[in-house]
Amino acid sequence: MDIDTLENILATGEVRDGRFTAADWRDLDATGCRFDNCVFEDVRFTAVDFSDARFRECRFVRCRLSHVKLRDAVLEDCRFVDPADKTAGCTLAFSDLRAARLTRCDLSFCTLDRCTLFEVEADSCVFFAARFHLVEFHHALSRARTVHRAIFRDCTFELADLSRLSLKDAVITRCRLRETDLHAADLTDADVRGSDLFQATLTDAKLDGADLRGAEISGLDLRQLAGFHGLKIGPEQQPILLAATGIDVCGDDA
Repeated sequence: MDIDTLENILATGEVRDGRFTAADWRDLDATGCRFDNCVFEDVRFTAVDFSDARFRECRFVRCRLSHVKLRDAVLEDCRFVDPADKTAGCTLAFSDLRAARLTRCDLSFCTLDRCTLFEVEADSCVFFAARFHLVEFHHALSRARTVHRAIFRDCTFELADLSRLSLKDAVITRCRLRETDLHAADLTDADVRGSDLFQATLTDAKLDGADLRGAEISGLDLRQLAGFHGLKIGPEQQPILLAATGIDVCGDDA
């Protein structure tokens, strides 16, 4: 499909049941377009503007999105993993996903490299074994003030690589973070209530002011953290943390 045909399709503002294979989408304006039940297979998106676009029940197979704008975009029930090879995800690099909204999307095995996700919201999404490399969740209002904002609810990050990310003030509630790599991640003041952190790697992570009430924290060793001042937990979690440090909690008659 040539570039003129693509531009004509996008000019309609709505694409239904489209199938695009081995295409090169470059420098296209798809602002505000609606994509329903479309399949993108082996497509390279470069500097495409999908700001305020809507994707519903779309599939992205072995695609690469580079320098793409997805600001304020809405994605519902979309898949970014190869159905024939469940370990082959898409790559998003140097892309802008500020204030994007994702619902019930599957980004398993995807790589997000140097993307901006400030104010992103994800509900019931799957990031199984996904890799977040130098992803930013903040926005500089001035030299002296930086705001951090991201919301993940009921999402799966099992076996994902979130190491060294700054997730300050993030909302990560009721999420599955089993065996997730959070090494050296900054979760200062993050809301992680009700999430499952069983066997997550938290070495050198910062949990100062974080709220872990109701979370599964088996295996969390406070001695391995970079900080936990002001960490919030529930009464039922105290024995778990104490046991991890080698302290036995005994009754009066023990």
